[in-house]
Amino acid sequence: MSKLPSNACVAVVDDDESLCRSLGRLLRACGIDSVAYRSADDFLGDAAHPRFACLILDIQLGGMSGIELARRLAACGSTVPVIFITAHDEPGVREQALDVGCTAYLRKSDRGETVVEAVRRAIH
Repeated sequence: MSKLPSNACVAVVDDDESLCRSLGRLLRACGIDSVAYRSADDFLGDAAHPRFACLILDIQLGGMSGIELARRLAACGSTVPVIFITAHDEPGVREQALDVGCTAYLRKSDRGETVVEAVRRAIH
């Protein structure tokens, strides 16, 4: 597997604090830096955040959903790859996520290796 860019940093936007911590530890163990945000508004309001190589967005955030955030970013010209993650896998929501152009659609119950592989594919 090819080496990741040395500046690869992933944003994790999820209102589940324990999931943010777990994903942060998992990514860090694989040599990937991450920054966690508890809401779309927190993410959008962080003017000092690094340039992200990939975004992991929870579908069902409080306030603006992950899908709404991805649409907003795309409308502003963002080309940062998006991975959606959800605890509630519903066919209609999956279609919406795919329509936004995500690089992966994952369930929160997916194995850590699945998440890391999706991030690696998105970054490359």
